[in-house]
Amino acid sequence: MKRLTVLLISIILILSGCSGSADSGQSSLMTPDFQPLNNIVEGRKNIYLIVKNLDSSYWNVMIEGAKDGGDDFGCNIYYSGTYSETEWEVHERLLDKAAEAGADAILLAPNDSVKLSGKIDEIYGKGIHIVLLDTIANTDSYDICYMTDNLMAGQQAAEEMITLLKKGGISDSESIQIGMQVGAVSSQTITERLAGFIQYWSRHAPETWEIIPDIKCNNGYLDEAVVCAEELLEYPDLRGVFGTNNTSTMGFAKVIKENGRKDIAVVGFDYSDEMAELINDDEYMASTILQRQYYMSYTGVETAMKLINGEKAPVKFSDTGVVAVNKDTIDQAEVQEALMHN
Repeated sequence: MKRLTVLLISIILILSGCSGSADSGQSSLMTPDFQPLNNIVEGRKNIYLIVKNLDSSYWNVMIEGAKDGGDDFGCNIYYSGTYSETEWEVHERLLDKAAEAGADAILLAPNDSVKLSGKIDEIYGKGIHIVLLDTIANTDSYDICYMTDNLMAGQQAAEEMITLLKKGGISDSESIQIGMQVGAVSSQTITERLAGFIQYWSRHAPETWEIIPDIKCNNGYLDEAVVCAEELLEYPDLRGVFGTNNTSTMGFAKVIKENGRKDIAVVGFDYSDEMAELINDDEYMASTILQRQYYMSYTGVETAMKLINGEKAPVKFSDTGVVAVNKDTIDQAEVQEALMHN
């Protein structure tokens, strides 16, 4: 219990400091225009999708799900987003733009769970349905949220890390270190994954296996994620790295591969070419927690249309589930089905 408390306090302090490193000039960034995602048909309902990162493979899958949902459920889909997960002011402006354009519903993946809550309250108060995707917000002003149970997913990531390290021959008495990096500290999604990882780790990892308190923050940029990974590789006892989101995981996988560090286990979130290389190479230790973001947006569109037509959401939160992808599971039917949309 003492170990868990110390770890959690350390992470709170580190994340508080990390949050101040984000670019303070984000409010001056241009707001990308909404673009049609499917064939626009006059007279159909209009649904607007706002994602966290337009340059991310993870979010591109979510965009694909919304497009297919629009085609299948007969509505117009428009989309936009930001180029970094720290640009919460851009999300504010996009919410206003969607409302001004006459959105019947908005699918939003909020890139700041706290700072966007006021704007979400305002838009929802105008009678516009809001379906949250991937990340919850600090408000009740939404209809339903489709996302991963991130606390449980973080615990599963820690279990994967311990399994990989033991398979790699690390003994319970050996002194090793685990490095971490996050994409954004303002997302409740990230803090829950960290908390879940630490909870499981504190109960199941040997006492000599330590988490490095220097948790890196890349602010959603891949080039910064690479730098963070390179800095952690300088720790001589580093034997495992954990990426809490797609960008962080890609950064770790890229650096581990380039440096040929087959002695370091990589555990992360989502599926990318970089992680696929490690998972499919028997000389590396790698596992990733695969989310179902395609179904978040596809089902989000379906639910938005039901809400527009007067139905009520059955629940406030819906867990879309995860699967662990590693060398042992990659050929399983459940994993292959999830990979079809990644």
